[in-house]
Amino acid sequence: MGIVVNVDVMMARRKMSLTELAEKVDITMANLSILKTGKAKAIRFSTLEAICAALDCQPGDILEYVPDVAEPVPA
Repeated sequence: MGIVVNVDVMMARRKMSLTELAEKVDITMANLSILKTGKAKAIRFSTLEAICAALDCQPGDILEYVPDVAEPVPA
């Protein structure tokens, strides 16, 4: 599965809408939606920092590593 983006979880915890977060972070709704749905291939640290500031959270609250079941675990 790889990296899971939990922006929607943090938005729900903070009771913040997509529109409100987009305005606070100064990012388009389309780009925020791509990030929120996990379809983004990358995120700039400046964007991650702005999201963390707006949601009052840490990067680890937003990004999570979930290994694939088929991936072998290193010894």
